Amino acid sequence: MLRYKRVLIKLSGGAIAGEQQFGFDPASVDFIVREVLSARDLGVEIVIVVGGGNIFRGRISEEWSIDRVEADSMGMLGTVINAVMLRAALKSRSTYETRVMTATSMEWVAEPYIRLRALKHLEKGYIIVMAGGIGNPYVTTDYPAVQRALETRCEAILVAKHGVDGVYTGDPRRDSSAVRYASMDYEEVIRRDLKVMDQPALMLAKEHNMPMHVFDFDRPGSILSIVTGESVGTYLGNGVPVTLATS
Repeated sequence: MLRYKRVLIKLSGGAIAGEQQFGFDPASVDFIVREVLSARDLGVEIVIVVGGGNIFRGRISEEWSIDRVEADSMGMLGTVINAVMLRAALKSRSTYETRVMTATSMEWVAEPYIRLRALKHLEKGYIIVMAGGIGNPYVTTDYPAVQRALETRCEAILVAKHGVDGVYTGDPRRDSSAVRYASMDYEEVIRRDLKVMDQPALMLAKEHNMPMHVFDFDRPGSILSIVTGESVGTYLGNGVPVTLATS
């Protein structure tokens, strides 16, 4: 029994780089493909939004004295490279049609993002990898992830984290007493300024009642567990009680 029929998976560039932090790690790409296909094989329709931090990080703009707009443009191009990589990997390991759609025009590598076309692709069972953010600077991939999820009528956003299995009362890497939240209301996440996503992205999800699951992507089977209704990571939504994980 599926909990969600259509989801958006938010991946960072780090998911592609693995332990290397930069570039591409074949084992990490294989892992991503297996996790995505495990859900697709059950009939879940999938949109992926991928970051570009494994290729270019925005903070480098300050170190190199690069204009922020130029740096963000390079970051958006990095997401396109990652999206094409994922498409190639998904196509080589499955029979599912996979399309890359970008916010800026570059027809020689990807389709331009057209909402109605994206919806048709999903109805046909295609996997869509979104790249290029929303085509504008000063925006991380967090906000486009929520926007694209709403536009493509996804039922939930799955926010993949690395090395942390949800939202905590403190930084679990520094605070051994930090406890994971099992569920949390958007109002509380925003009020406490918890670093789940950028505040504008959280506010957009809250406004449109878009549920979100924050989970440890490194744990095999997490996506499959979420879409089939298991409690994994931290669940965020409107009117959700603030509860702590029991283990």
